[in-house]
Amino acid sequence: MKNIILRRGDITKAKVDAMVNAANPMMLGGGGVDGAIHKAAGPKLLEACSEIKAVDGVRCPFGEARITAAGDLPVKYVIHTVGPRYKQQQEPEELLVSAYSQSLDLALDNNCTSIAFPALACGAYGYPVDEAAEIAVRVCSDERYGKLQVHYFLFTQQLYDLWVQEVKGV
Repeated sequence: MKNIILRRGDITKAKVDAMVNAANPMMLGGGGVDGAIHKAAGPKLLEACSEIKAVDGVRCPFGEARITAAGDLPVKYVIHTVGPRYKQQQEPEELLVSAYSQSLDLALDNNCTSIAFPALACGAYGYPVDEAAEIAVRVCSDERYGKLQVHYFLFTQQLYDLWVQEVKGV
């Protein structure tokens, strides 16, 4: 796909308009990608996240996305999205599709031309990586998002190889 670019490495180094954070529902930092993005962005990102109104302690429900300023990151925006906990939630595929599409929609709504994703929900949330790769590439290949340059920053060779297979299949 012309609009999908695969990379191995650290998403915090992405030179794009919007970086997607694999957030938790509180949006106040955590482990994995979330922790790395918050660390690289500095305290301004945490301040921006704190400004998002929480409803019953949740700033971003599963399958949804929110956008904030980027703090010290080399991007205009951070889009926080919460993928599903694979074995704990009903309809995990629907939630993962929504997490990707809401992130892409926010990027377009904010005049972004490029976006960087990690492998959403594939870490602590336990989404099977082969299924996640198929969903990610399918959603991002939709013609609605053809004007966006979509970068995937994949931390391991296994993830990278699975995304390469999916992109070749499209």
